[in-house]
Amino acid sequence: MSNLAAYCPPVNSGAPPPSTSTTTNNKRPPPSSSFSANNFNDDNPEDDQEEQQTELKRRCIDYHTPAVLDLTSRLYRKSNRRSHALPGGSGLAYPYLQCHTNYIKWMGLPLGEVGSSRGGDPIPSTAFLTHLAHVTRAKNSSPVMCLSWTPGGRRLLTGNQEGEFTLWDGINFSFELIMSAHDSSFRCMAWSHNQNYLLTSDGGGNIKYWSPSIAPVQSIDSHDGQAIHALSFSPADTKFVSCGDDATVRIWDWAGRREERVLEGHGWDVKCVQWHPRSSVICSGSKDNLVKLWDPRQGGCLSTLYGHKNTVTKVAWNDNGNWLLTASRDQLIKLYDIRAMKELCSLKGHHKEVTSIAWHPIYETVFASGGMDGTLIYWNVGPKGSEEPAVKIPFAHDMAIWDMKWHPAGHLLATGSNDRQTKFFARNRPGMKQGLDDDGLEVADGGAYDNEIIQAEMELGNHVGIVIGRRGATIIAMQRQTKTKMHVDQIRRVLQIEGTARQIETVKKRVGALLDRVSSDNEDRGQGGGFGGF
Repeated sequence: MSNLAAYCPPVNSGAPPPSTSTTTNNKRPPPSSSFSANNFNDDNPEDDQEEQQTELKRRCIDYHTPAVLDLTSRLYRKSNRRSHALPGGSGLAYPYLQCHTNYIKWMGLPLGEVGSSRGGDPIPSTAFLTHLAHVTRAKNSSPVMCLSWTPGGRRLLTGNQEGEFTLWDGINFSFELIMSAHDSSFRCMAWSHNQNYLLTSDGGGNIKYWSPSIAPVQSIDSHDGQAIHALSFSPADTKFVSCGDDATVRIWDWAGRREERVLEGHGWDVKCVQWHPRSSVICSGSKDNLVKLWDPRQGGCLSTLYGHKNTVTKVAWNDNGNWLLTASRDQLIKLYDIRAMKELCSLKGHHKEVTSIAWHPIYETVFASGGMDGTLIYWNVGPKGSEEPAVKIPFAHDMAIWDMKWHPAGHLLATGSNDRQTKFFARNRPGMKQGLDDDGLEVADGGAYDNEIIQAEMELGNHVGIVIGRRGATIIAMQRQTKTKMHVDQIRRVLQIEGTARQIETVKKRVGALLDRVSSDNEDRGQGGGFGGF
């Protein structure tokens, strides 16, 4: 249990330990009679069906109880920020959440844990969301291009490749609404800082204003009919900025709904843009591998960053206003300090293009990133951080993660992907370490960790198509289950595998069983033919 103490946030020392017999609202009560020897009856299928129906409950991530807990204990937490000793000089550390599911009722929101953590450092179990809470997919769905939480975080709004809005409940993840919004694919959506209006853009150069009730207000055509990839409001919400494939950055007047200034300087498509959270500075990234800082008042370029060697896909300002995060197709994420105009660190963890990034709303040094291969990585940077990934979730999606957004409370992360799914990642329950260990570590004989990554090949013969599957479904599912990287060389007819020795052994067993089953089916079909098996 001591090994898990680092993953558990501290709680009020005056609270008594919960009893194991206590049931909370989030815990499912055990069936009292369904497993007793006297009442169990195999001849009554209706009872079994009723029991199964009672067990099937929709997953729910309710943040109201943790919010009430934080409000009731905020004075205590504020007056006891130094958590190295108890009052009275006993020298004992404050008690931590014990690793048992009954302690879930003492879990507060990430905001309430900032002051109680040692030195304000992120608590891994609170900051790194590794538990897959729910997967949503609408009927006749298409790739999810962008998403955003509604004001207050009550619902999640997604935009797909067909130009449709989809509204999901943020607590029980149920489907609520789908409506047509654009004539072409969604590209971006952004709420104003006062949360009174929503801006959306599409692949045909159209920008639309929406009210909080998702009612259309205004429509504007711009960027010469080219795709508009990003939108961002100024700190005062009086202006907003857009960028598109016409290699320009345009500044708009919000109230007048007119274009004020065109910023020209990029040599290719501008893929991302964001306004500084408090200053009159705009950052943009382009397909020409450059990151530019602009002065929106004068319309000139303040500085150019040459750190990337491929298309800059995303830029994101930290809420402190000093750090700038950039992501690129060169598989790198770079952190800049604009006060000194220097690069703080270059983060390497993705094996494919980095397609999305998002800062944590509570912890200043934590952010998440998504890759073209569906990998989700959590990072902790800054003076006490590291340039290595804090937590890595391979195959979080089957395809590229186009967008991700944190819940305003910081307890949920929503991701939208090209695999047509929207996923919700939440915190682990007390006692769980899912995803918090180093990626790929497995316990081998003798207690050692087999974490050496090796490569191997496997002959496929004439069964290349069987291993790939329809649209790659078979090999994608096998990669996700075994946490390996696999590639089929169709010319040499071999399967290339990258992973640990134990993972490669598991892959070979599964592929071998699949090929044996296919071969036996072909033999049975041949022996049963009308020509004596010939």
